[in-house]
Amino acid sequence: MRLKFPKMLVWLGLLGLWGVLWACNFPQPQGQPLPQGGHQVALPPVAGQPTPSPTPLPVRPEYKPGTLVSYTAQTGDTLPALAAHFNTTVSEIRAANPDLPEDITTLPPGMPMQIPIYYAPFWGSPFKILPDPLYVNGPAAKGFDVQAFVAQYPNGWLANYQEYAAGATRSGANIVETIARAYSIDPRLLVTLLEYQAGALSKPTLPEDQMRYPLGYEDPGHRGLYLQLGYAANLLNNGYYGWRIGALSVFTLQDGTEVRPDPWQNAASVALQFYFAKMLPADMYYMAISPEGFYRLYSFLFGDPWENPPPPHIPANLHQPPMRLPFSKGEVWAFTGAPHTGWGVGQPFAALDFAPLGATGCKPSDRWAVAVADGVVARSEYATVMLDLDDDMDERTGWNVLYFHLADNGRVPQGALLKAGDPVGHPSCEGGRTTGTHVHIARKYNGEWIVAYGPIPFNLDGWIPETAGRAYKGDLRRGTGLVIASGQGAPESHIRAEH
Repeated sequence: MRLKFPKMLVWLGLLGLWGVLWACNFPQPQGQPLPQGGHQVALPPVAGQPTPSPTPLPVRPEYKPGTLVSYTAQTGDTLPALAAHFNTTVSEIRAANPDLPEDITTLPPGMPMQIPIYYAPFWGSPFKILPDPLYVNGPAAKGFDVQAFVAQYPNGWLANYQEYAAGATRSGANIVETIARAYSIDPRLLVTLLEYQAGALSKPTLPEDQMRYPLGYEDPGHRGLYLQLGYAANLLNNGYYGWRIGALSVFTLQDGTEVRPDPWQNAASVALQFYFAKMLPADMYYMAISPEGFYRLYSFLFGDPWENPPPPHIPANLHQPPMRLPFSKGEVWAFTGAPHTGWGVGQPFAALDFAPLGATGCKPSDRWAVAVADGVVARSEYATVMLDLDDDMDERTGWNVLYFHLADNGRVPQGALLKAGDPVGHPSCEGGRTTGTHVHIARKYNGEWIVAYGPIPFNLDGWIPETAGRAYKGDLRRGTGLVIASGQGAPESHIRAEH
């Protein structure tokens, strides 16, 4: 929005008590009880219908450079991200908060801080739309049944929608479930988005042209609900994780207006701001991100998200459990992809790629991708295995590791109990367009993709990823050792599994 406006150890103790390729291209794709006869209830207006102007919100002052401002740490916050949000440095934040441990990763949610701020113009809305635990497909999404919820609106077009997508004929509710699982976004958010933009619950039909592009992204390569919702989920994740790591500092509305997200914002709200900036005209953007927009509809459908919100899903000082390289002891593979998207295009850079030597093109490989840690297979389907490290068979909770581009032949079944080093499947080109046989691995914690570099690096036998700023470009480092990612499997990309 172009608004130009002239003690750590105690906290950690309290929180302890609370408690791919050579290149990858991916397939694109419990709320409160509803009133009786949900389909007959008059829902709030959807985007595009006449609505009052949004209520003006308080604006931030124009701070003098270096002014210390109060901030309360939010779930998933890290020092590098806060430094980017407030246009300052990690060292300045540490100087203002001397009790911060040197090895801190994620900050304790709720911890009061002082942050030196350096004003930047065009700060966006301070209104927070949605808490982060309600953005990810994590613990807070357990117990929500998409099929049952959509069935409460039998006259809405979503309840009667069918489409052949991803190898099967799918209902509208199943498409929501599939996209929510793939991109790890709470299905309630996606349902609200479909109602807000396309009247999915309240409208019995849509005009033929709108049904082709129900979310308004008019691209022939994205016809139908499945591809439209996949595109939307990808946009949302680029906003969410861009803000989470401090990479997103400004975006542009359709009228050319620049918006810098308010430094106090949370990732879920910035994700929705970023999404609506790309998908709606500027006047509709301002309404969508206001208290009268998406938030109002979400509150109607599922209750006020800020009343008794779920607990933080990212704890203080999160660390990855020990993990090994994803191939057998003594083997040498190529590191073909430095940090890049976990799923989709762009952020989050949660994934790494490895390929067996000698694999040319999409030739089948007899080599095995192996378990990086002990766990149970929570999901096994086309090209995909989800290894659940807390053994509860639910990828929405705890640490999980995604394996992608696995051959159907030899892929471990759902429910299999694995020890670190056990076979998971053969690397292949299955699961999307690739330029070579490989395996793609990425981590999630409580439904949130964990970026492969930075404060919580993807540590594999002590090898730590670094990014060169672009997808797939970067290296692995361990002591004086250096392995440089190469899409062609060059010698400098070769790495041996020693355990």
